[in-house]
Amino acid sequence: MKKQQTIIFITGAFVHNSIWEPWINFFTEKGFNAIAPAWPHKQGTVAELKQSLPDNKDFSSLHLSDLIAHYEKIAKEQPDKPIVVGHAMGGLIAQVLVNRNVVAAGVALHSVPPKGVFSFEWSFLKSVWKPIGFLPFGKKVFMMEQNEWNYSFANGISAAEQKATYEQYCIPESRQILRDALTDMAKIDFIKQHPPLLFITGTDDRITPNSLNYENYARYLKDHSITDYKEFGGRNHLSIALPGWQQQAEYIIDWIEIHSLS
Repeated sequence: MKKQQTIIFITGAFVHNSIWEPWINFFTEKGFNAIAPAWPHKQGTVAELKQSLPDNKDFSSLHLSDLIAHYEKIAKEQPDKPIVVGHAMGGLIAQVLVNRNVVAAGVALHSVPPKGVFSFEWSFLKSVWKPIGFLPFGKKVFMMEQNEWNYSFANGISAAEQKATYEQYCIPESRQILRDALTDMAKIDFIKQHPPLLFITGTDDRITPNSLNYENYARYLKDHSITDYKEFGGRNHLSIALPGWQQQAEYIIDWIEIHSLS
């Protein structure tokens, strides 16, 4: 009997890992073993985390390197090398795990860029300035307000959808992890041979614009490794949770089958 290929879904910053539940069901029905482990200190419901994370000193001190190690350990615990699918900060983690050759393949959805890849688009700068907190905020946790969520994550959808997705998925985030994305913890060797890697982005994404994702993709040497890019029109940063998310999921499954990764 053919072994089940494991898919590890990795959540981005500010978002509860329950966002992957429809994806888990979808990939499970397609014959995959699909899991979406929470970040360290993020076990619990959205309501519980909104109450507990602001005072959780362990969480506010968490580094990106700790987060990467967390998912690397999970990947290595699988019977065979898994495929990782990461959204936003999860996309950056997927790139790092691909770069370290600890996974069979990676998909970076609307990915946070690695060190050295940057955007000067106003929407990007406006979205990240306050959460990162370049002023001396110390080791504090940041919680997006509804209007910030609407602009950076949920633009282009109705006010009712914006409110519903904010209440259902938005949780506090560690500024330390966001800042670490600008350091060597987020460094990628673009020349190194690596397992297959797919970038997916959307034309309406404000916080990780499609131009930023394309620049990230373009940095990779493609002579020796599969590195692909797909852009979906009219999709914002929260596209994995909005109607039509199945289009992206189907594309990923087709990509996996084309490259015989399952």
